Amino acid sequence: MAKANRRDGAGGARANGRGEASGASGAKGRGKGGGGVATSGRSRSRTPQALPGGSDHLTGDVSVAVVQGDGAVQLLDDGQEAEFEGIIRRQLELLGENPDREGLQRTPKRVARSLAWLTRGYRQDALSAVGEGVFAEAHDHMVMVRDIELYSLCEHHLLPFFGKAHIAYIPNGRILGLSKLPRLVEVFARRLQVQERLTGEIADAVNEVIAPRGVGVVIEAMHLCMMMRGVEKQNSKTITSALLGSFRDDAKTRDEFLRLAHGRE
Repeated sequence: MAKANRRDGAGGARANGRGEASGASGAKGRGKGGGGVATSGRSRSRTPQALPGGSDHLTGDVSVAVVQGDGAVQLLDDGQEAEFEGIIRRQLELLGENPDREGLQRTPKRVARSLAWLTRGYRQDALSAVGEGVFAEAHDHMVMVRDIELYSLCEHHLLPFFGKAHIAYIPNGRILGLSKLPRLVEVFARRLQVQERLTGEIADAVNEVIAPRGVGVVIEAMHLCMMMRGVEKQNSKTITSALLGSFRDDAKTRDEFLRLAHGRE
């Protein structure tokens, strides 16, 4: 098997055969055509990769949330929540706090439920998120949903990163309901993540659900692990991209996508 060629920098990259890039633009493509019309054929199908929590890109362990009498949503069962509370209580003690003082008495329960909510993507999967939102349609030009808000947790420090996702694809006989793209973002963002993997997982999910001619995803995000600790750089932004099919192989299609994604209509 040929070794994947990786190039880092603002000019883009090809990595893992997927065309993921940390930067603005990809390398020169191999196809002809433009205007958002794919000319390089169907994207290669992919085998779903295993993800934490026993789920993959398409199917997983989908749990039903329990709504409490006060309207709160409980995603953990009683035993899990009690165990989680004990761990958080001990963390407070190790920090030098008194978990029995008034302001902290309910903190372990709040944090347990908060973290379960912030990582609820482990209890969701792509197929359930899409549901019946796939439709037969002959449209063969680029479809884009831009500026999708996303919030996730960095798996290295459990601190938030947040920003926007821009997703586009060229249909191959089927389209997604527009709201399904933000739902797919939620499935993968609401897990412990790194931005690079998140970008690729979203692209792979769109590719697997509707097998389009091409998919492009760009994420722009700010990371609190760089802002409130460590180097403490407040204005830095991380940009990642994943390009599949015609978005990787066709230079004009790729350029149109990146121009739209970065707001240069």
